[in-house]
Amino acid sequence: MTSASVVRLRAAPATLWAARSRRATVHAIAGLPIGVVAFAIICGLPVAAAYCAAWSLLYAPAGDWASTVTFVLLTLVTPPVALWSVPGLTALQRRRFRVVLGVEIPPLPRSAYDGSWPARLARAARAPGTWRQIGYHVLALFIGVGGAALTAALWSAGIGVVVLLPLQALGLWAAEGPWAVTAPTGALGLAALLAAPWVARGVAHTDTAAARALLGPSRNEELSLRVESLARSRADVVAATDAERRRIERDLHDGAQQRLVSLAMNLGMARASLTDAPGPAMQAIEAAHDEATQALAELREFVRGLHPAVLDDRGLDAALSGITARVPLPVRLTVTVPARCSPVIEAIAYFVVSEALTNITKHASATGAEVTVNRAADRLRIVVTDDGRGGATVDGDGTGLRGLAQRAASVDGTFALHSPAGGPTTITVELPCAS
Repeated sequence: MTSASVVRLRAAPATLWAARSRRATVHAIAGLPIGVVAFAIICGLPVAAAYCAAWSLLYAPAGDWASTVTFVLLTLVTPPVALWSVPGLTALQRRRFRVVLGVEIPPLPRSAYDGSWPARLARAARAPGTWRQIGYHVLALFIGVGGAALTAALWSAGIGVVVLLPLQALGLWAAEGPWAVTAPTGALGLAALLAAPWVARGVAHTDTAAARALLGPSRNEELSLRVESLARSRADVVAATDAERRRIERDLHDGAQQRLVSLAMNLGMARASLTDAPGPAMQAIEAAHDEATQALAELREFVRGLHPAVLDDRGLDAALSGITARVPLPVRLTVTVPARCSPVIEAIAYFVVSEALTNITKHASATGAEVTVNRAADRLRIVVTDDGRGGATVDGDGTGLRGLAQRAASVDGTFALHSPAGGPTTITVELPCAS
């Protein structure tokens, strides 16, 4: 006997009792009842109802309208019920793969099952993924019946020979008759025992391949799921960034800013009361007071740039009024927002207007500007117009317009710039306004 044959013989018992073989066997056996139930619900009931309805219409007695109406109603009701049961049966099959084999079949997008039940049913009927799932449940009947029957037969034959052969040798089992274990049947039984785990694995592999192809998402659906996941991740990042800006603003306002206010007040009182101090000391006090006052003003501007507290307290209208009041040119502001948007959208709208007005002040050479903010349905529309020299571009150096476009895009908003040479310049930003 060659060394390769010895290795195969030694590996056979390990293959028989390996965890992978046991899981594949359980998977093949469990696929039979689940496949039968799924096929009966999805195909059996509608076909049976349609057959009974056709038979009652053609052959039922003339006065037996109750049976005819019942079967016709069943024919109309069972297809939607079968269609409605597809996601649940698919989830059951996914659970079988996950629990028994440790194989994760990705779910399909849930968009087809949102909204009212007639709309969900109509979308599910049109979705390719639904018909792929139905195809798997039909195919699973044949995989389940064939795979389970073959796997069970091989294991039964092999285990039967292993159990009966010693009993027959000891005289505890009749050596005659159809149940006698002969040399050919013993060899076939041992061969079946050795083949059983490989057949079970083959059935599990075939079933897994069919499930991945039919129960899992297609390439386009995978891309859709990926886009949805990235959109949720981006929204989480934007929300977390806004929350962190609020926290920093609150900490600075309650901590460093209050200390600077106290320091400036103490230096101011010292400056006012110590009028008889020596000249150098008085100059140092005055310089320190001026520096503290300037630092306080810069810190307040920095805190306001992080996140204005008035935006949370009084809303977008009051916050934008504060911006326009500080701009060194006339600005006409119109805000028509009956219902408040989400805090993240309000913060982005605030910074869009703030940066746009800063850009106008620095680069546009304008004599006036207009800001219009209104909400239509679930969109917040911001329009900033100036009468400056125009010619602005998103790619222009130092204008900050690219930052405005990026802020809008971070929440799936839109940014549009119209700035012909000689002006006027109009910036239009639309943001999804989820309350």
